[in-house]
Amino acid sequence: MAMRIALSDYRALAALRYRIRLFLSEGDAAARRAGLEPQQYLLLLAVRGLPEGAKATIQVLAQRLMLKHNSTVELIDRLEMHGYLRRSQSRQDRRCILVKLLPRGKQLVERVARERLTELRGGGDALSDALDTLLGRKPNSQRIRVDRIRVKNRAQLGRTKGRRRKS
Repeated sequence: MAMRIALSDYRALAALRYRIRLFLSEGDAAARRAGLEPQQYLLLLAVRGLPEGAKATIQVLAQRLMLKHNSTVELIDRLEMHGYLRRSQSRQDRRCILVKLLPRGKQLVERVARERLTELRGGGDALSDALDTLLGRKPNSQRIRVDRIRVKNRAQLGRTKGRRRKS
């Protein structure tokens, strides 16, 4: 028998999809502000953020970007032309091409990533809430909002200590 999907599940899926798309759209805009096409930023990010022990080969980068090999090569060509990265042959396997970020590429990806992390840390509660709702967990933002109010109130109390109240 097929699982019945509740209206709340449809709403949670729609909210999660919206929040993910919004995050991705804002990321594309951040890349463009830095002078990159979104795919170029994603490739730089993929190289910089590879899991420990993984090598930045064209095949690995294509998989991580969900692109075809030739599309990945074209992206690498453009980024290499701008001095953001360099490719070289692997010493262990001369058939294998490795991609390495150059200082200019590291600076650029760091600038965009810093902006993205700041945005996510500032407004990621909605994305987290959408996922929590879908997974059947109580959204954390209610707790976070209460904690922020407590911190704000403590800060205000600290400012009034030692002062006399006017009657």
